[in-house]
Amino acid sequence: MPTGLASCTDMPVPYHLPLDADHQRRFGIQEPQPFALADKVRFSELDMLGHVNNVEYLRWFETARVKSFIAMGLTAYGAPEREPRIVIRHAETDWLAEMHQDEPYIVTARVASFRASSFVEWQEVWVRRETATIKAATMNAVLVTLAPDGSGRFPLPSAVRAVMQDVHGAQDAR
Repeated sequence: MPTGLASCTDMPVPYHLPLDADHQRRFGIQEPQPFALADKVRFSELDMLGHVNNVEYLRWFETARVKSFIAMGLTAYGAPEREPRIVIRHAETDWLAEMHQDEPYIVTARVASFRASSFVEWQEVWVRRETATIKAATMNAVLVTLAPDGSGRFPLPSAVRAVMQDVHGAQDAR
């Protein structure tokens, strides 16, 4: 059951649940992504200037990234002795627009490419304003999968690579 709803033109967008392409389009995202989550800005996420603190965008990206890993079947975060450690090797973030209390937003995620034990994920935060939906922040990250004990690389399972290719449109860069 959704924990909240973002107002859209003709259908509600459920908070905290993966969104399909229709929900993303109706929110105003022209090119829906394979993974998306909606929420709204909380008072506790604001800084003393009254807009969202930059670190909150990173938390939003992390929440969507972790849920996208689960949706891809990369991990369930339930058996650390058998599942890969997924670490960010490199990330770049751009903050493009201020956001304020109670604004609804969607965080999207898409795997762009992968290798034997690493992949690149692109993420965006979209905020709905009165006249348009705008991109508020972007992040692209190189992620590496390590053995559960951290001793070396963990090859991406073939089923996960298939989801990355077939669902996300990722390029095999091996």
